[in-house]
Amino acid sequence: MARLSVNLNKIALLRNSRRTGVPDVLRFGRIAHGAGADGLTAHPRPDERHIRRDDVFGLAELMGPWRPAFELNLEGYPDRRFLDIVAEVRPEQCTLVPDSPEAFTSEEGWKLDAAQHRLVNAALNDLKPLGCRIILFIDPDPAAVAPVHNIGADGIEIYTGSYAAAFRQGDYAALLRACAAAAGRAAELGLVVNIGHDLNLENLPPLIDALPAVAEASIGHELTADALVMGFGKAVQAYKAVLGGRTTA
Repeated sequence: MARLSVNLNKIALLRNSRRTGVPDVLRFGRIAHGAGADGLTAHPRPDERHIRRDDVFGLAELMGPWRPAFELNLEGYPDRRFLDIVAEVRPEQCTLVPDSPEAFTSEEGWKLDAAQHRLVNAALNDLKPLGCRIILFIDPDPAAVAPVHNIGADGIEIYTGSYAAAFRQGDYAALLRACAAAAGRAAELGLVVNIGHDLNLENLPPLIDALPAVAEASIGHELTADALVMGFGKAVQAYKAVLGGRTTA
């Protein structure tokens, strides 16, 4: 049974289009928890285009009575600002992404060339004493898995945006095999396998069926879009059902 971590970035993005504080990110964190989610994900980018630094601390405080069973996952580029936030909040999971601060969204995984290796290794030295699970965002490529194991991270998050794009075109078998191969290699090496990016109620079932052992799916954009139709709590329940979890009444 894969865990569902609800990404609240798009709730914050909508909030940031006004100065009223509506919608309230913490309120939607409560709804996600009440609807059966397993945790929350937040990506505090330097430009604060969606989740802000203060949101992270607010979510950590909100989740205090629910943690560690209900996990906080912070994702971001491992610059000093992000690492300082992680050190203060001490999330259960930290997902490192390689995109630069000005990137539109996270659309590629770590290559762990010499420069990236130095950057990630320095981040791991900061993060490991905190006790959080450390996940590296990778492309759906089994060759990208061993370097993650070798550098000492705890697991991978497979970038599923390319799979989702292929699914929309109706020709996704090759990307599905690539995701499964990456997940299989990670499982062989004892790494945690997470998935994320553009996952929805249609493309999730074949992915879950094909991957050998998915620990967690981090989903925000598509879940929020579905919530515009069915309501946020119902959307969380629907994604939990697809991931094989139990839904609340």
